[in-house]
Amino acid sequence: MTTSQKHRDFVAEPMGDKPVGSLAGIGEVLGKKLEERGFDKAYVVLGQFLVLKKDEDLFREWLKDTCGANAKQSRDCFGCLREWCDAFL
Repeated sequence: MTTSQKHRDFVAEPMGDKPVGSLAGIGEVLGKKLEERGFDKAYVVLGQFLVLKKDEDLFREWLKDTCGANAKQSRDCFGCLREWCDAFL
């Protein structure tokens, strides 16, 4: 699987206070929906990812239910967070 520049940029450094829209697969529309539900920073979405024990099916289903992410968007976001965790946790 090839990754986007956005994905590579995200996993290249610590998360800090990056906005939720910095996650691969999360654009302006999904980012706004997540923010409206309290997921305003990438680390808040990471928290949900970890609560779901890094389970791909559960996380992707949660993302779909929470902000309407499609299959590609949820796959990209999951892959981005998984790779970030592999590098920094």
